[in-house]
Formats: sequence, structure tokens, C-alpha cells
Amino acid sequence: MPELPEVETVRQGLAKWVAGRTVDTVEVHHPRAIRRHLPGDEHFRAMLRGRTILDVSRRGKYLWLPLDSGDAVIAHLGMSGQLLMQPADAPDELHLRVRMTFTDGGPQLRFVDQRTFGGLSVSEDGAELPAEIAHIARDPMDPLFDDEEFVAGVRRKHTEIKRALLDQTLISGVGNIYADEALWRAQLHGARPTDALTRPAVRRLLAHVRDVLAEAIVAGGTSFDALYVNVNGQSGYFDRALNAYGREGEPCRRCGAPIRREQFMNRSSYSCPRCQPRPRRLPGRPG
Repeated sequence: MPELPEVETVRQGLAKWVAGRTVDTVEVHHPRAIRRHLPGDEHFRAMLRGRTILDVSRRGKYLWLPLDSGDAVIAHLGMSGQLLMQPADAPDELHLRVRMTFTDGGPQLRFVDQRTFGGLSVSEDGAELPAEIAHIARDPMDPLFDDEEFVAGVRRKHTEIKRALLDQTLISGVGNIYADEALWRAQLHGARPTDALTRPAVRRLLAHVRDVLAEAIVAGGTSFDALYVNVNGQSGYFDRALNAYGREGEPCRRCGAPIRREQFMNRSSYSCPRCQPRPRRLPGRPG
């Protein structure tokens, strides 16, 4: 699933192409693409026709496009969603789900989604911040992110540090890939208990989270297959800089020990067994 760097890359590209443009027509090619818009297909189209897109904003892994009506289009890419800018004469993509054209006749905005886990909806009065995503915490790239509130929140939790990094009520936008990368840089195993970490340790980890995300944004995100691309259809290349994620059996770039893979929440975690030793089981805690 795309994480913050991939979604931010899409946001930056979209903002250049759609801000200030007025929607002409909207086509819905698959109902699942707007399943979160409960009033249905015709209402979705009516809310967009003739409206001007003012900007493109992001909260964690969600995008929203404020409209001049005070409403907003919410977009989530899911596992395979793509928001592409395409010339009007470009052939339709195999998995085209929604198409928006604009009154200036320029490039169209197309939502393409092979697995149909992503989708679009309109949030009434959601231009400033859609109510549907207001519960999601700010991400660490947000200037208003509160570092000390995050540190305190982590230490109040009775959980493992990787689970805390994936908790969207504490910090948004960090998924499996970038959690593993930040933990590798901080030399922490993902199973370390949060309430046993010192404040300086959590601050150091947060700094590494920011560094990893910033570097990945510059690289255009991480593309492991053709499903994640930016608005121009190009892949990101941060996968070339990964130190832990996806490198099972390869030597740690810090100490040379082979990177290990462990099961984690129906997916995988990658870490260095020497630089990131598993915490010893403490009395009263599950191993």
C-alpha cells in the first residue's frame, strides 16, 4: 500500500496539474471506485460538475482536493490506485474507474485502480479538513506536528514500538516499509515495548522517521511493482536506498549480518539481528 512518500509525490504532481482548473464532466466507470460516496453515482457527479479545484492537500495517506463550493474530493489509493494526468486522446487504461475532464480541454484526471481497494468520495463542507479523516493524526512532515505530544503518547502506550509507528491516531503516513527503515536507523527492534523507551530514544526515532520520509519523497517514493506510479506514470526509486525492508538474507549495510525477516501482523518485518536485537521477555509481558 502506498505510504506517505508515495502519496505526497502524487499530491505534489496533482497540485501542479489541477489547482485552479474547473471540472467539466465526470464519468464513473466502476461503482466500487465511489463506494464511500454513499449518496451514489449521480450525486457524486453533480457535486463536481462546474466546480473549481483550489488545491491538493494531504493527511497521512489520504488526499483531498478542496473545491470552490467549500466541499472536497477525498482520494485514497488503497493497494493499487493511481491518479494519472492524461491527454484527452490517450487510450483508456484497462482499469480506468473514474475520469474527470476540465473546461480548458487540457489533460484529464483519471483514477485507475486494478484491485479496487481505493476510491474517491465528496466530503460536504470538507475543504479545510474533511470530517471523514479528521480523526487521523498529523504526519511528522506537517509543520504543526507536535513532537512532544507524540513522545508522550508513545510512552503511554503498552505496545511494541513498530505497532505504535503504524497507529494512525498517534502518527499518520508511516507504513510497513518506512517503519522498518526508521527502526533500522535507530537500531531498535520493532518489538521493543514503548513504555520502556526513554524520551530521548523516542525523539531519536522520530528524527529518523522524518529523515527516511524526506529522502523517500525526494526519490519519488518506493515502487516494488508497476502499480505505484506518480501522476505522469513514473515509478519511484527509493527502493535502491532501502537498508532493511525486503532485504532478507542480504548483509546489513552497517555491520554485515544477514538481514532477517519475521512475521508481523500478517505481513513481514525486516531488521538486523546484530544491530537490532530482539528485546528479552520481561515478566508479565508476552514473548
